[in-house]
Amino acid sequence: MEDSEFSDSDPSSSSSYFEEEGLGFCRRAMVQLKPLGDGFPLLSATTSSPVNSIRLQPRRLYTIGRSFRHSSFIFDDRRVSRRHCQILFDPLLRKLYLLDGFRKRVSHFGSKVRTSLNGLFVNGVMVRRGMAMELSVGDEVSLVCANQSSCSSLVRIGFIVQKIAFQERPKPLPEPPLFQMMNFSDSQGTVSNRKGYKRVFASKVNNSNCDDLMARANCLLNQCKNILASNDPISYICSSVVSGHQFQLSSHFSGKCVEQNPIQEVKSAVGMTSRCFNGLPIDQKLEIELANARATGDDSTEKMLLNYVGKDHTPSSDGIANKSTRGSLCEPPEKSFYLNRLGFMNGSSSSDQTDISLKELLYPVESISQMFIATFTSDIMWFLSSCEIPRYLPVTIACHSSKRCWDSSPEQRTSVPYPDFPNLVVVYPMFPEDIAFGKDLKRKGIGCHHPKLFVLQRDSGVRVIITSANLVPSQWNSVTNTVWWQDFPRRSAPNFLSLFTQIQHRQVNRHSESDFCSQLAGFMASMLTDVPSQAHLILELTKYDFGGAMGDLVASVPGIHSYRTPIMPSVNFLQGASASFGLKFLGSVEASAVGLSYLFHNAADSKGSQLKKLASFLQKSCVHADGLSEVVLVRNKNVPADANAVSILVPNPNEFPSEDSVQLGFLPRKVAKWVSPLWDAGFFRFSCYVCHKQALAAALGGSNTKVPLSIHISQGPNFQDIQQMMRPDHVFALCYLIAAIQRCTGLWRLQEVLGQHNWPEHLESDFIYGASSIGSIDPRFLATFSAAAGKRSLQFDSEESDPEWGCWTTSQELKNPSIRIIFPTITRVKQACNGVLPSKRILCFSEKTWERLRTVDILHDAIPHPYNRVGHPMHVKVARRRFQTRADGSSFGWVYCGSHNFSAAAWGRTISNSYAKKGDEPGRTNSPSGLRLHVCNYELGIIFMFPPTEAEDNSACESRKNLDAIILPFVVPAPKYRPRDRPATRRAMWEALSELTEQEKESIVEVDEVSDDDESPEESNFIAEEKEDEKAYAQMLWNQIDSS
Repeated sequence: MEDSEFSDSDPSSSSSYFEEEGLGFCRRAMVQLKPLGDGFPLLSATTSSPVNSIRLQPRRLYTIGRSFRHSSFIFDDRRVSRRHCQILFDPLLRKLYLLDGFRKRVSHFGSKVRTSLNGLFVNGVMVRRGMAMELSVGDEVSLVCANQSSCSSLVRIGFIVQKIAFQERPKPLPEPPLFQMMNFSDSQGTVSNRKGYKRVFASKVNNSNCDDLMARANCLLNQCKNILASNDPISYICSSVVSGHQFQLSSHFSGKCVEQNPIQEVKSAVGMTSRCFNGLPIDQKLEIELANARATGDDSTEKMLLNYVGKDHTPSSDGIANKSTRGSLCEPPEKSFYLNRLGFMNGSSSSDQTDISLKELLYPVESISQMFIATFTSDIMWFLSSCEIPRYLPVTIACHSSKRCWDSSPEQRTSVPYPDFPNLVVVYPMFPEDIAFGKDLKRKGIGCHHPKLFVLQRDSGVRVIITSANLVPSQWNSVTNTVWWQDFPRRSAPNFLSLFTQIQHRQVNRHSESDFCSQLAGFMASMLTDVPSQAHLILELTKYDFGGAMGDLVASVPGIHSYRTPIMPSVNFLQGASASFGLKFLGSVEASAVGLSYLFHNAADSKGSQLKKLASFLQKSCVHADGLSEVVLVRNKNVPADANAVSILVPNPNEFPSEDSVQLGFLPRKVAKWVSPLWDAGFFRFSCYVCHKQALAAALGGSNTKVPLSIHISQGPNFQDIQQMMRPDHVFALCYLIAAIQRCTGLWRLQEVLGQHNWPEHLESDFIYGASSIGSIDPRFLATFSAAAGKRSLQFDSEESDPEWGCWTTSQELKNPSIRIIFPTITRVKQACNGVLPSKRILCFSEKTWERLRTVDILHDAIPHPYNRVGHPMHVKVARRRFQTRADGSSFGWVYCGSHNFSAAAWGRTISNSYAKKGDEPGRTNSPSGLRLHVCNYELGIIFMFPPTEAEDNSACESRKNLDAIILPFVVPAPKYRPRDRPATRRAMWEALSELTEQEKESIVEVDEVSDDDESPEESNFIAEEKEDEKAYAQMLWNQIDSS
């Protein structure tokens, strides 16, 4: 028999680089083998002769199989696959690894595994797909069957590892090694059993070198932890050293001193220069120690560095930190975003894109005083263990539950699932009945609690994180997601005005610092309205200064929302308060009046005198431009049925103050329970407006239709003393108020944010949207979304006489599509590293939508970027509109990232308002007047705007305002779908899965995620009706008021 090895000159071998550089790696490994029993011998693919030993070059995959063309070593038996398994030698850890099947590299870091047909077994245990098993002396490797009893044939195929030896480089290095490497002769034997092997070493080292040995051991221990934590050990080992210029990142694991200086100066993207050793930041204290050591001629500098990188650094006043703490050291993304670090990357960012892990984002977790998380799916135990969350840290997690979120009972809103974490509360935000099918909660709806938000409070400030990743390990380790965060400092004193968007002279002051805080507070409050124990989280936001926010929040809250221009309180209302109070209008709330039918349809008023009086007062009252008339709210503190009762009166417009009035009805119980405590404490003042046409129609007809009210909130006399006077019931009431205040949501919020600037539609623009889910959209939704994003018509035609001239219409969208959708083809999904199934769990695209869009020609393939993410699924939701000037080629525009998929469920679908003015046309896409917005999901994202050159001096912020500096997570321009291309629809992925064998299906690693589909029927005109419990509440109040 002969030894078989591959030539050092083999172009696929990576050892030549090591030899040229003179680095201290094991040059090769020799493995002595013995065939199993009287089985088939192992043959050399080059000579076809049996071999009893093989020599392995470092970091090269050697294939064992049946094919002489594709394998390095052969077992000539039909039961063996053509490429059955592979062996890899890692010179850093001095170990051999065995992998079932054939690993085909599809990108620089990614690879695709095709397993063997009949399996691979080590000591009778099957090697799982994608997992590498270490080979040790005495291991029994069996192809086809686990043991003799399980073999259909009497002849077994495989080998026993008899001996492993490592050949060192014969060329001496200019400096002595850090410690004496352990040779094969150092082993004192192997302790073995049928389930596995444990090797025991007794290293023969000098006592004087013990410190060096510990430094080496610390490095190896840290490296082993990283390998065990990786989802793909083979790719991790291969990517540790991929090219000459990246070798320095792993040189400290070699066990030898390196000739070049391991300390380097690294310049960050923001221009800051830091000292690093092998990619790790060196703190000032360590630099001083190194300088002193060199000055005194001490040769222990390498040992000091090895000890430094081998330690698991914890936070300290010196700021020492290892790679797991990079989130606290690296610069925030500002007007851009990072990507999550996938498992195989092992802490090394690519040169093209900055990445970060969840643990780094939370670092140092010990300093967090309170945490709020919003997510779709969650693996809470994984989060607690992997991020090392302290046991008693207050953590609130709002997540989706198809059962609890649709339950009307407040008891279903929360749970405390883990006794070991008594301060961890899980919240299930409620969906309004408006969006249920047929307005029946029992039938549920298509609503989805889909945001991905972290709010981390510390004594020094708060960190806000907006991502597209759910709180599950697969989303952070195996799927590409976007991550944005920003740290905001703590104020010297709380500012409660920051909870409200400032409105002055009928205009929203979006440039004020309150907009970011009020949007965040309103979104969080909408999830906590039925959870009194967590309402204090909203007040906590007043402690922080959000004035330096880098972007504008865009939130979607489920419900049917109306759009009204903010109205300042009337002169009469303001005259009722002293000017010394410094009243400020804070916002409006949409509510309704209950109990109208009682007064105007009872025996006591058979002649209808009250009805005539009501009609007279409403007709004479001042009617605003939007058709609203002012009414008066009166507290009913002495009503036994409800101490929070509030009556609605229509005053005589000819008298001021009016003693003569007609009672219209009451505020609903749910509204009165938060209005009354805040009103009684003097924190706020409330005025009310009603549509007189709707009020008269309800009073005349006695129908169940709700009469909508617009309640306006202004500062009260004690607003400045809220912090001192606040009681627990006030906290809950304030949370309810913040949630109820009208804000633009979904599409209308997008339009509000982008409407701050005049985007030149005459310039060429590129509008793209990449998402993991494409809803049941049609050309009408495409036109509506484009119009909300600022798209205007520039055609000079008959529309010139139309007051809505310039609106972007559906017909124009069909003729000239303005947006391109980025979504992967089924071919790309099939070529992924782990096949179709991981994408099947996160991608959503219905066949009906594909049939509607295939003729529009707007679909483009999603190719992950940077290159090392090719082959891994994407869960990003990113939109960009880029304008480019014709003169100098400069660009401007905006970028969105967050949780919104491209669907009407996420952004909202416009529906007709039953009381719209005659001039309002539902077909108008960018005029919300007379329309309502039907939103199904909770969503949150952020927009970064790069507007055209303005008057202000932008030179100081040039680095922050470069649109082209944002690297998108997919390749742009994205290739357009070819005629035979098909998106990865649900049906296409099922068909792809059906082509797999049963063994291939079982070996696929499944990603724990649920697709966020939004297939829904077209909504009809929405008419809100009074519920039976509201009628009963009003009847009870009327009876007690009449008896008094």
